Amino acid sequence: MARYKYPQYVSESSDPMFDTISSPGVPTPHSGIYRCEGCGSEVAANQGNPLPPQNNHQHAPDQGTIRWRLIVYAQ
Repeated sequence: MARYKYPQYVSESSDPMFDTISSPGVPTPHSGIYRCEGCGSEVAANQGNPLPPQNNHQHAPDQGTIRWRLIVYAQ
């Protein structure tokens, strides 16, 4: 889970960009921290660079495929 110390530097948002699920290896839609929907692993990614590929980390069968969701947007 992403953590922060100083709440004045983060704000809540209802922007739909946080609802998008991205596949491994696709260009990162927005710079920030992405969380794998299956296992909870987190990565930092820059806009336009590929998100980590399918072989970035392994899942147990019950975790499904790797799917990335933006959880912290970096302006």
